[in-house]
Amino acid sequence: MTAMLDEAAADPQQTIAELRRQLDERTAERDEALEQQTATAEVLQVINSSPGDLVPVFDAMLEKAMRLCEAAFGILWLYDAGRLNAVAMRGVPGAFVDFAREPLRPGPETGLGRLLRGERLIHITDISSDEVYRSGDRLRVATVELGGARTLLLVPLRKNDALLGIVSVYRQEVRPFTDKQIALLQSFAAQAVIAMENARLITETQEALEQQTATSEVLGVINSSPGDLAPVFDAILEKAHSLCGVATGALSLTDGGVARTMAIRGAPRAYAEAMGQPFRPPSESPIARIMQGAPFVQIPDMAELARENPDDSRGQAVAAAGLRTSLFLPLRREGEMIGYITAYRREVRPFRAETRCSGIS
Repeated sequence: MTAMLDEAAADPQQTIAELRRQLDERTAERDEALEQQTATAEVLQVINSSPGDLVPVFDAMLEKAMRLCEAAFGILWLYDAGRLNAVAMRGVPGAFVDFAREPLRPGPETGLGRLLRGERLIHITDISSDEVYRSGDRLRVATVELGGARTLLLVPLRKNDALLGIVSVYRQEVRPFTDKQIALLQSFAAQAVIAMENARLITETQEALEQQTATSEVLGVINSSPGDLAPVFDAILEKAHSLCGVATGALSLTDGGVARTMAIRGAPRAYAEAMGQPFRPPSESPIARIMQGAPFVQIPDMAELARENPDDSRGQAVAAAGLRTSLFLPLRREGEMIGYITAYRREVRPFRAETRCSGIS
């Protein structure tokens, strides 16, 4: 203590300058921590005020992350069936936007690909100087040449080790992110996972309620139409379409291996007339497969199936009507198939497992 006092007395101006420097550093640290806490609180407020709506959450998170991490642009990707889809973008250069909007299957050595393999964090100081860029990887080349990116930070969105998505921020100069900025982005990623889980629970609750209501309404039609199946079939199709995003569908009965359409909804007239004729399904057709015991059959793209089976007239009619993803669900009584429900979408968009299993949901 005596030595410090002696030193201060010897050079008071230097001591004052050093104390001011330390004060400025502490003040800057305090302000940075306060700004991060404020940003985190604001994102949580958006989550609370937008239950089930992820778009404003993702936008708010990207805006805060880019500002506090001093990034040029950012993208939030959701992961589904091996592909990454950009669901939120901020500050992305126009030349890179169209590329980023395409569903991506990243190469295994790209930053996104490494996260898919299980890495916890990707931080690359200069993405234009590594082997992935030199090898001509499509994603890496587009990121550098269309986005102008150099330094890259990627943080995964995970729940119980399952990858839900990725948040990525980019700098257009070679300048690594600090440990504090990395920790902040990880915090935002954790908040995004919470928002996604909340949205999932809300959606599941709403869907369960809608399914219960639909079942109750169909039972009401059955009770009010004893012996008359036409309104029952129509009601089943109407509920299936409204709950499943179905464009066209039909309910058919089977007898002795022959199928007959009893109700059809949302179909063009020519298609409806073609489907209305009794027929015996070919041995390898989706209908034959559920007749043989399959719990359901889903065809991701009927156009592709029609190309592979040019002699299947009904499959050709389906493709000609512009119908793509299809789902076939059997109607069984005491284990014996008595009919089936067919549901079509006009885009390639597979039905979820819970939809397939619930019949009309």
